[in-house]
Amino acid sequence: MIHYSLKCDQNHSFESWFKSADAFEKLKAAGMVTCSLCGSCEVEKAIMAPRVTTSKKKPTSLKSDNSAAEQAFKELRKYVEKNSDYVGKEFVKEARDMHEGKAPERSIYGEANPAEAKKLIEDGIPVTPLLFSPKQKAN
Repeated sequence: MIHYSLKCDQNHSFESWFKSADAFEKLKAAGMVTCSLCGSCEVEKAIMAPRVTTSKKKPTSLKSDNSAAEQAFKELRKYVEKNSDYVGKEFVKEARDMHEGKAPERSIYGEANPAEAKKLIEDGIPVTPLLFSPKQKAN
C-alpha cells in the first residue's frame, strides 16, 4: 500500500491510500480519483515528506477517532445510510433505470467496479465514489 497527499485543481488537499503507484495512475486515468471535498477529477500528487520513525515507538494508529477527517467521514456515512436506499450489486442497473425514467428517482448507494462506474459517467449518469465501503442497512 502507498499513501499519497493529493491536491485538486481547486487547491483542496486530502490524502488517500492506493495498492501501488501504478494503481494510482490507472485510477486517475479512469477518472476514479476525485477530490473528497469538491469531487473534481483534476487531482495531482502533492509534495509530501517521507514518514521516518526515529525511535522504537510504534507509529500512531492511522485510524484516529479524534481527527476532523475521521469524524467527517463518519458523519457522511451516517447521512448516506440514513437518507439513501442501499441497492448493493444492483447499483449500476438501478442508476441506469432511474436515468432512463424506468424507475422512480431516489438517492441510492451500492456497489460498482471502476469500469462500470466509468461507463455510467460516460453515459451522462451522475455518480460519485463514496469515501467508505457501503454496507447494507439492517432491516
